[in-house]
Amino acid sequence: MTAAGAGAGTATEQDLRRLVAELLVVRCSGHLSDDQRRYPRWELDNATLRRLLAEGVGGVILLGGSAAELGLRCRQLQAWSGQPLLLCADVEEGVGQRFEGASWLAPPLTLGRLYQREPGRAEELAERYGRCTGAEARELGLNWVLAPVCDVNNNPANPVINLRAWGEVPATAAALATAFLRGAQAEGVLCCAKHFPGHGDTAVDSHLELPRLDHERTRLEQVELPPFRAAINAGVASVMTAHLLLSELDREQPATLSPAVLDGLLRRELGFKGLIVTDALVMEAIAARTGGAEAAVLALVAGADLVLMPENADAAIDAILEAVQQGRLSPERLAASQQRRRRALASVAEPAAQQTSAADAALPLQRLGEGPRAEHRALARELVQGGLQHRGGRLTVRPQGTPSAAGCNLIRIDNALQCPALPLGAPALNLPAAAGFRSRLLEPRSPSPWSQDPRHPLNLESLGSGAVLLQLFLRGNPFTGGAGGQEPWEKAIQQLQELGRLAALVVYGSPYRWDSLVAELDPQIPAAYCPAQTPLAQRYALEAIGLGEGSQAGSFTD
Repeated sequence: MTAAGAGAGTATEQDLRRLVAELLVVRCSGHLSDDQRRYPRWELDNATLRRLLAEGVGGVILLGGSAAELGLRCRQLQAWSGQPLLLCADVEEGVGQRFEGASWLAPPLTLGRLYQREPGRAEELAERYGRCTGAEARELGLNWVLAPVCDVNNNPANPVINLRAWGEVPATAAALATAFLRGAQAEGVLCCAKHFPGHGDTAVDSHLELPRLDHERTRLEQVELPPFRAAINAGVASVMTAHLLLSELDREQPATLSPAVLDGLLRRELGFKGLIVTDALVMEAIAARTGGAEAAVLALVAGADLVLMPENADAAIDAILEAVQQGRLSPERLAASQQRRRRALASVAEPAAQQTSAADAALPLQRLGEGPRAEHRALARELVQGGLQHRGGRLTVRPQGTPSAAGCNLIRIDNALQCPALPLGAPALNLPAAAGFRSRLLEPRSPSPWSQDPRHPLNLESLGSGAVLLQLFLRGNPFTGGAGGQEPWEKAIQQLQELGRLAALVVYGSPYRWDSLVAELDPQIPAAYCPAQTPLAQRYALEAIGLGEGSQAGSFTD
């Protein structure tokens, strides 16, 4: 049955098609205009999006735009649909992580490290973290927060989970993830525990290829599963699957497509009664080995309720309908998923940005137009301060703002074009500039800074002859394949120290890279670390090494 031919069918066929469509979650931009889409390969244009919603597609995942624009976008999407929608986003680090103007918080692993010293304080902060995220999501029109990550990041080489995890041991991850979801779901949104049954011990990014884990079942029970059990017991509304192969459970299919994992382990053994949603099916771990439409079918056969980001929504609907005709899926099985979806939607408060009264709907947008609430700004500061580390001395700056050895502010980032942590007014740029350092950005498209000499790997010709302030933005990010782990920054630090040119080191992101780099550092050289990469984190880190106090550049607001 084709998308074009389906409309001519019987009422029963039309009803079944709408039922199937209701189980799909498609991707769109948070911006209102097609021209503003950041990722047109995955983000549907407005005409296609409007048609699919009218045909019954039941969910949308959003990315990009301002907080106020997101509020308008959510109302627009709801108006295009004839049914209540699931509207979600990957806001693991607060709504401001994806939508400018809302609260962008320090990564969850910040609290995982704090939990080892102050468990009570860490849990209290995690619950406030959830309340902040849930409240802002609901005000803007989102009703489904794709968090918390329940993976246990016990592998420092993990290229994609890393700071997104709440802990490096099961007890920490369980305690903090459940504290977060208690806070968020109390604000009237759905939460999502991910990535089941555990993506924390992989050294491969499932956005790029399929990870494989050969752990025995006893190991899974000890490490991977406890946070998910805790989240289920705490009433989490949904669970997201992981695109990885667990040979102990299924030697053929990744967890997302495995009946043994989803229907067997998650649904029957762990007793989860809520929504099971796939991770995005466009990720290479699935797309490279299984056709996009067939992956949607296999996920539903395995026990998933919702299909996130199928490669082609129309083709996925057609393939699922064909699977019903072939007897691979029953209408009753699909109807059960539909009922779980509708129960979940009925359990949450109506998003403020979707209220029928225009005056009521304008209130949260007006408030967020003034920036995050005072208590949310205070939380952001407390999280940054709780994760900040500082050692060594402080930069010696002359009264006129010129350092004793003016030089280069060398900044390593993942991508200059998509680096929300570095707006034009970012402290990482402005505070060093006020002290006489000129900035140079290193990103994937930059000329290579590396020489062929393994002992002196950094090519210093383009850095001038003065001191070097080294700022490294290093963390696991989807599609990047690592957190700067293949770059010889340890040797570069040794090289700069031998020449007497390293003024200071600041690392934002991975605690594992900080640990390895600071081990090479002269104890007298100023150094700071913060898990967060936000402008707020930059200001605190740079002030810790002596840049920013009392200067106009140091007045960046939080």
